[in-house]
Amino acid sequence: MRKHLTKKRVILLGIVAAAVAIGTTAFAYFTTTGSGTGSASVGSSSAVTIHGTTDDTLYPGTSTTVHFTIDNPSDGNQYVATIKLDSVTTDGAHSGCDTSDFTMPDVTVNQNFPNGDGQTVTATGTLSMADDGNQDDCQGAPLTLNLSST
Repeated sequence: MRKHLTKKRVILLGIVAAAVAIGTTAFAYFTTTGSGTGSASVGSSSAVTIHGTTDDTLYPGTSTTVHFTIDNPSDGNQYVATIKLDSVTTDGAHSGCDTSDFTMPDVTVNQNFPNGDGQTVTATGTLSMADDGNQDDCQGAPLTLNLSST
């Protein structure tokens, strides 16, 4: 008995033959080089806000520790190298207070701050009040420490 090729068998054999041909076909190509361009952008720094708080009340001839926090409004990290006391001011009721009696050496921070508010600065400062005679005009004075950073 001889088997006849039916239309279905012919189509099936054609599909199998095509699959075998594709599977064993070598692909030819050329190697090449290329070039192109892309684009990106870099953000900018934003000014941080420095907050300082003291441990103790000052009296003539004493010092107190100053703790700092940083608010960074930037989307990126900001590096603070140093915190400086630019000046000290007080309210009008204590206008006779000589605010130059208050000093603080520059504070080396060298710390990176990501975006966010209230971030603790590891380094602390030392705010001092000189003892230079009668300083009654400074009694009870609320002090504002004007700080800057580099």
